[in-house]
Formats: sequence, C-alpha cells, structure tokens
Amino acid sequence: MKLETKKSLKQKRRWRIRRKVRGTAERPRLAVHFSGQHIYAQCIDDDAGRTLVYLSTLDKDLREDKVGPNLAGAERLGKLFGEKAKAAGLESVVFDRAGRVYHGRVKAFADAARESGLNF
Repeated sequence: MKLETKKSLKQKRRWRIRRKVRGTAERPRLAVHFSGQHIYAQCIDDDAGRTLVYLSTLDKDLREDKVGPNLAGAERLGKLFGEKAKAAGLESVVFDRAGRVYHGRVKAFADAARESGLNF
C-alpha cells in the first residue's frame, strides 16, 4: 500500500524549497515549470507579488520554431529568458526548481540562463 502518492511528495518538496527561496525586487525568484508539452519561466518579486519577466514555449517566435519541453528546448528557452531578463534590468535571481531534481532539463535551462548573463 502506497502511503503517499508521487504528487503529494512533489508538493512537499515544492513547499520545502519555497520556505527557503524568496524573491525580492533586487533579486527576484526565477520559477521554472515543465509540463508535458511546454516550458514556463518567470521572474517573480514575492514582496510585491508581481511577475517581472515571463517567457514560455507558447511565445509566438518559439511556437513557430516548434520548441518543445525537451533538453534542446530547455537550453533554447533558458538562453532567451536570460537575454530577456538582462534587457529588463535584472542581474541576479534566486532559482526555484519547483520540486524537480536539479539535473536534465532543469540543469540545461539553468546553465543556459547563466551563460546569457544571469547570476544565481
């Protein structure tokens, strides 16, 4: 008998991470979410409750290029997100991996965002 489902364990990891990770105006939280078909990333100022920068694979340019939620898509989105954040005046962020293990697509996204100039 399963005591806890995978979904509830993932939610516990999310809460554990969110207790430690908090975004401010100077250093917003970079939250990344991988669904079955898309990748979503946003920089959030938790103090004001505002999203400062947002990008996903639903963006018109990325949709035309058919960027998916795979490793190559994560790298591409990370690079573009880093450039967009730099253009918005963000230098450093706090990374929120949303309960996912830091490897594979999450690591590819993070490395590409760092390459394009974000510090975290």
